[in-house]
Amino acid sequence: MSDSFVHLHLHSQYSLLDGSIKFDELIERAQSHSMPAVAVTDHGNLFGAYEFFEKAKAKGVKPIIGCELYVTPTLKLEKPSDGKNYHLTVLCMNENGYRNLSKLVTKGYFEGFYRRPRVDHEMLSEHNEGLIVLSGCMSSELSQSIFKKDIKEQMRIASIYKEIFGDRYYLEVQAINLEEQRRINKGLEKIGKNLGIKLVATNDCHFLTREDYKSHDALLCIQTGSMVADEKRMRFQNDEFYVKTREEMAQSMGGFESALEEAVKISERCNFEFKSDGYRFPEYTPPKGKSLDEFIREIAGENLKRIIRENEIPEDVHEVYWERLSSELDTICKMGFSAYFLIVSDFILHAKKNDIPVGPGRGSAAGSLVAYALGITAIDPIRHKLIFERFLNPERISMPDIDVDFCAEHRDEIIRYVTEKYGVDKVAQIGTFGTMSSKAVIKDVGRVLGLAYSEVDKLSKMIPSFRGKVFSIEEAVKKVKEVKESLSDNKKLAEVVDLARSLENMVRHSSTHAAGIVISNEPLVDYIPLYKGSKNEIVTQFDMSSIEKLGYVKFDFLGLKTLTIIDKAVKYVQENNGKDQKRFSLDKIPLDDPEVYSLLREGATMGIFQVESTGMKDLLAKLRPTEFEDITAALALYRPGPLDSGMAEEFTLRKKAGKVHFPHPARREILKETYGLFVYQEQIMQTASELAGFTMGEADLLRRAMGKKKSSEMKAQRKRFLTGAQKKGVENKKAVELFDTMEKFAEYSFNKSHSAAYAMITYQTAYLKAHHPAEFMAAFMSVEAHNMDKV
Repeated sequence: MSDSFVHLHLHSQYSLLDGSIKFDELIERAQSHSMPAVAVTDHGNLFGAYEFFEKAKAKGVKPIIGCELYVTPTLKLEKPSDGKNYHLTVLCMNENGYRNLSKLVTKGYFEGFYRRPRVDHEMLSEHNEGLIVLSGCMSSELSQSIFKKDIKEQMRIASIYKEIFGDRYYLEVQAINLEEQRRINKGLEKIGKNLGIKLVATNDCHFLTREDYKSHDALLCIQTGSMVADEKRMRFQNDEFYVKTREEMAQSMGGFESALEEAVKISERCNFEFKSDGYRFPEYTPPKGKSLDEFIREIAGENLKRIIRENEIPEDVHEVYWERLSSELDTICKMGFSAYFLIVSDFILHAKKNDIPVGPGRGSAAGSLVAYALGITAIDPIRHKLIFERFLNPERISMPDIDVDFCAEHRDEIIRYVTEKYGVDKVAQIGTFGTMSSKAVIKDVGRVLGLAYSEVDKLSKMIPSFRGKVFSIEEAVKKVKEVKESLSDNKKLAEVVDLARSLENMVRHSSTHAAGIVISNEPLVDYIPLYKGSKNEIVTQFDMSSIEKLGYVKFDFLGLKTLTIIDKAVKYVQENNGKDQKRFSLDKIPLDDPEVYSLLREGATMGIFQVESTGMKDLLAKLRPTEFEDITAALALYRPGPLDSGMAEEFTLRKKAGKVHFPHPARREILKETYGLFVYQEQIMQTASELAGFTMGEADLLRRAMGKKKSSEMKAQRKRFLTGAQKKGVENKKAVELFDTMEKFAEYSFNKSHSAAYAMITYQTAYLKAHHPAEFMAAFMSVEAHNMDKV
């Protein structure tokens, strides 16, 4: 007899509002009870499969990927409602099995969905290879036939599954201490002897420990909209549905010792592991048989010639542009990202050709001259002193991440374009998951326990936020006096908080990511299960993090209503103002228009991108912007970190006084635009490069380390900086002070590339409002009315 056991039927929090097991806690329990492996079999989905695999593998526990499928004998019925739903436990043995399970789960949503994602016997037969199947829980096809005492039907059902799966089909006896389960176990034992099918022991785990029964019961009430006190609601009949130890399983399974052993043997048959074999770029075919690298160099060069000519860039700086372009292209080609840039450029070009407004840039991509030359961005990184290595670092190999803003009303057209171009089976929107925050879970638990809404809402509102992040329940109880007092004075509220603690941050629902799109070079369903979103869109069952770790390439298509406003306003100007305005375009407007800055200083910012709020108006009133760099700085400063730390206030005081203190004389050129303060991440990178001899790639790693504040990494970076500064002739004391200053501001500093790109949209909307107020307000009101209609 082995002294270990493996759970093969288990529901995590991804069995939405039905399972309450979190992976970290599950793996810890498996380790502490010498369980060599554990399976996760969520209801009808593989939402958590990769996250579970990654966490279990890292801790030395063998992860078994599975699913409790919803099965109906046949989907070929006149009415979907005629088919009954049964449960079936399915486990992956190998990669072929995982691919088949992914296809089954996907087909359940796309072909068999009726209230739940369902598959039938025909689908199971078609996709049976590499799968181990257990007969299932009380709600299985076989268990239900045992309840009916129909022996012929029992033999028929078991024979069907044995014929499909052979020795990969097992009869699932469970350690649930209920009379109904004991009856099923005896029936399965007889079927097994008659048909030569082995028995395996499971426990249909829905919560981690026996003590979690109450919080899980509250979770079920949240799912069903019922109250704990409701007598006729759905509930588990006892507290047995937890992750039992080997000893506890044996106590409940007298006479089924061999079934306990079989669970371990089955785990040894299951050896699937996720693999990432590099990036899975969509296929992009350059014209005329050229390589991707040759083609990107050719079109980037041709476009830069046009940009230099059209923007009348002075001849004495042409060489700077060409050297920067060549250097960036060398990095992009060496890192193997030519296809990525060409793909992004292609769908942006399609948008522009079809009169779909595209933003000037978003995120660190605005720091790339290649992106500017390919039409991906519309802001000159050299003119605005933006840094390529903040976007793409040759010393830290990771995917470039180009987020693109499209007109909100036409975003779906771009998704349709890439779907048609690369194939409907290779494109999907990326899934995401909503979780129960501390505030939300307290309200939910309070409701199901029957407390007055006002009472629970008051407690929820006591939980503060810091820099946009809501306190956890634990933090609130420890740090907020009012919360402590409320709990000590009110036992019912204390019970709410006690139950809410274990449910906090649990997955509540699945949804579609607002921007993320994955485009693959192979059918997605081979490796990523899919489902249909609320608007019938195709969605991945894995979240963005899992998608990227598996090597799939994601693209962010964001819908920005301001682009719609700008587009409408420009067209109104062209239509309403005679011949002179027929060719009106924002591409050529000057960035030093005094009326724009006057409007911003006066706070007349309704409808102007990013600066409508009262807080931003106050900042602009103090800042008194007079040039484009002031707008860029304002967008970087109006965030919780700079505001809470006093950096925003210090910036405005220094600008007003005209007094600048530089932490080191050599930093004058880098910090003069921000009055001696490290407002931008790029300034930290430039300082490390020029004063300590860092390459720009190394400087980006330093910037990241400072932001994450990992002590071991920071110790090494500090030593590297001080050594490099010494070689550059910087006095040690000054170098230490400078490093400390950089480290202090790293937490608050912002990506200048993003700030400058969005400042361009701010400036454009302000220019339209200043010079064409009637057309701008008409466009603004039109878009707002359209959005209200949709709501």
